[in-house]
Amino acid sequence: MTERITRALVRDVQLEDLGTLALITLENGAGPTKPITFGPEGMAELRTALERLSARAEAGEIVAVGVTGKQFHFAAGADLHEAAQLTTPEAARQIAEMGHETYAILADLPVPTFAYIGGVALGGGLELALACDYRTVSSAVRAVGLPEVFLGLIPGWGGTYHLPRLIGMENALQVIITNPLRNNTQLKAAQVGELGIADAVLDSADFLAESLRFTVSVLRGDITPERREPTPVDEAKTMIGAARQQVDARLHGAAPAAYRALDLLEVSATSERAESFEAENVALAELICSPQFAAGVYAFDLTSRRAKNPAGAPEADLARPVRSIGVAGAGLMASQLALLFARRMQVPVIMRDLDAERTERGVGYVSAELDTLVAKGRIGEAEANRIRSLVSGTTDLADLAEADLVIEAVFEELSVKQQVFADLEQVIRPDAVLATNTSALSITDMAAHLAHPERVVGLHFFNPVAQMPLVEVIRTERTDDATYATAFTVAKACRKSAIAVADAPGFVVNRLLVRLLGEVLGSLEEGTDVTVADRALRPMGLPMGPFQLLQLVGPAVAGHVLDTLREQLGDRYPDSPGLQQMIADGAPFVIFEGRPSAGSPVDPQIARYFGSRSEVGGQDEAALLARVQQALADEVRMMLDEQVVAEKEDIDLGMILGAGWPFHLGGITPYLQREGALA
Repeated sequence: MTERITRALVRDVQLEDLGTLALITLENGAGPTKPITFGPEGMAELRTALERLSARAEAGEIVAVGVTGKQFHFAAGADLHEAAQLTTPEAARQIAEMGHETYAILADLPVPTFAYIGGVALGGGLELALACDYRTVSSAVRAVGLPEVFLGLIPGWGGTYHLPRLIGMENALQVIITNPLRNNTQLKAAQVGELGIADAVLDSADFLAESLRFTVSVLRGDITPERREPTPVDEAKTMIGAARQQVDARLHGAAPAAYRALDLLEVSATSERAESFEAENVALAELICSPQFAAGVYAFDLTSRRAKNPAGAPEADLARPVRSIGVAGAGLMASQLALLFARRMQVPVIMRDLDAERTERGVGYVSAELDTLVAKGRIGEAEANRIRSLVSGTTDLADLAEADLVIEAVFEELSVKQQVFADLEQVIRPDAVLATNTSALSITDMAAHLAHPERVVGLHFFNPVAQMPLVEVIRTERTDDATYATAFTVAKACRKSAIAVADAPGFVVNRLLVRLLGEVLGSLEEGTDVTVADRALRPMGLPMGPFQLLQLVGPAVAGHVLDTLREQLGDRYPDSPGLQQMIADGAPFVIFEGRPSAGSPVDPQIARYFGSRSEVGGQDEAALLARVQQALADEVRMMLDEQVVAEKEDIDLGMILGAGWPFHLGGITPYLQREGALA
């Protein structure tokens, strides 16, 4: 792969009567949307520029150095694809050393240094800013962070040394460990300022000029940015120990990067720069050559490239305009959809249900969620009122007559959905799209008795709608191109990533998740101990265990989908009398107060419900893990044979975005291949 070289362009800027600031502008010549990254040549050019500036500073020619990027991008660090091509620890170590040596020149310049963060600053890009003495950030910036752990790496150009010294160990743990493991959460400008990463959050409209004025104020002594005291070593070690327990509870040793990052933070708490940098060199050399990093790069490509250009999607210009939306239903899912459409598409949305009480409850949910967004500072009061004005409710089906698209979100029962569609067809316009949010039912069967089945399409959003980034767009054999294109356009307008899926039982995500859960429940029925089943899948590093997932989905919903898929796909989706009895008794799978979470412990008392096929004999942890892996591999093969999706990459993308499949596993198919379950 040819390196897109980032140039370090230097120009002199006169700072009133103070003297000259040498301003380094990072530029890759690839337009405003292509992030600035560093390969060997780009890093060498930056080093040369810094060495020249060091000589100029020693000669008294400049009084300060500033570093900035192009519009929308400060820097995104090392070129991941270049790094992924490295095959030996020695070559990987050279990348680490090169970054450390270059950034050390910047940190050791004999004049004050400033980073002007006007756009994305991630990984080695943020580490470049951390090597400076002072930092400003544009108020419009929405992506600052150290995402390396998310990708199977560690901050390798000084992040584990500089960041805890700047913002304290507790905050550094959030940025380096917690945020990456929380689906790669990134910081917005205000948070960057609050944490103390930036010394000033400045207006985006005139950011560079404002940053230069800030520089003048610092050099004159009019502004003295605050610096917190270092976290005492004992306190830092205690914080790192607590974080290690949290990482272990989440990953169970499945991915090494987070553990190595914690080790490096401990080194930084007790060591000087040279020792800390050397520890980063060693860790980065090992991790760049690891399967986890290769998996992370593969997953990153899926979510950053394939997700933006769904395979199999028709041309967007075939889509019909959607200027108003109807939602059949006013329950929780319907209300979430109504809020999403109104907020993202900014079109009128009408929810229709059978009685006024349900409808009012649905509209009330939307209003309450908007109040919450305002309270959290996510939106302003004026925007909330505008969105609120777009959502209304009705009990009259005829009020949906002028909607361009109507999506049903009623009870997951085929006959109910068929009746809803039949009723809707009597009132909606001939060119209106009929969509269903079904999670597993046959859309072909749903539309079988309609006069115009060609305008029916599946738009399967995941719960919770606001947070989950995936939409499965399901086409039946009779869905026409205009309807199909409209569905993709709606998904994109809602800022969701879509995958094209055939009308097959369970589609992609639920088919695989329910197969996994079915194997665990089947193993319990055969006599496997509950605590064994709870631990068995931990080496996969999934965001939650099977019992936590069953509780979060809802035992009744899980049971219904399991029964549906068994009817459609056969006994590999096993019957579970224990699950049915738990549903009847209202028994939970996990122990919790308030709401269940990924950390809620399994209730060992549920063992009394299972064992209907105990004569088969239970399994140990290794055997159950292998059983689940093989079941998932078999299901993937069948889905590809049935052409449920165009390629295996769509299965991987669906599981990453729809099921939280960990980045460090790189998607379900690479994981199963590494484990030997899938050829």
